[in-house]
Amino acid sequence: MKIFPAIDLFDGKAVRLLRGRYEDMTIYSEDPPSIGRDFAAAGARQIHIVDLEGAKDGTTPNFDTVCRIKKESGCFCEIGGGIRSTEVIGKYMDAGLDRVILGTAAVTDRGFLEEAVGRWGEKIAVGIDLKDGFVAIKGWTEKTQLTAFDFCGQMQELGVKTIIVTDISRDGAMKGTNHELYEKLSEQFGMQLVASGGVSTIDDVKRLAARGLYGAIIGKAYYTGAIDLREAIEVAR
Repeated sequence: MKIFPAIDLFDGKAVRLLRGRYEDMTIYSEDPPSIGRDFAAAGARQIHIVDLEGAKDGTTPNFDTVCRIKKESGCFCEIGGGIRSTEVIGKYMDAGLDRVILGTAAVTDRGFLEEAVGRWGEKIAVGIDLKDGFVAIKGWTEKTQLTAFDFCGQMQELGVKTIIVTDISRDGAMKGTNHELYEKLSEQFGMQLVASGGVSTIDDVKRLAARGLYGAIIGKAYYTGAIDLREAIEVAR
């Protein structure tokens, strides 16, 4: 299993939200590229980046910072947050990003998603954010009527290779991840499944790896010291 340490960006800083609430934001660093370098030094080969401002308004205000993280870490970098046009995807691809994550647009603009998958293939992932069991969009501020299983089925039919599933209720709460959800999804679908939200302990990492998941995202647990990144990478491997 691959470990994706996370950098969430807001106003050029590395931050974390609690359960997706922008009003519950903690700033961890004013130099996000240095965190990317730290990740690489600990043995990380992948980094998960989210532009939280972009997630709300569909722009790319942290583009330069994203590019610096990619360049200075030398890691495989995936980026999500407000990517709602082929122009923005192309901008990130031209800048050397390795994978782009579509969230809101994958739900609201199926034609765009199909075009993106057709053009960039496995470099397109879909982020599925769940609020009370339903898919949430627009920076987690709106809840749809789509269940995780309905939406995953649609994504698999469209040829999406990688899905990143976040249980918002667990995100940043340090209460463990939703193992039951990932077990059911991994049994039902053949896509590369990345667990996100609430990966709080080495035991969480061990259980997800034993389940055979493709990847797991580690966010707040790294920043608070609850998980040693080097140990998590070894356990996952």
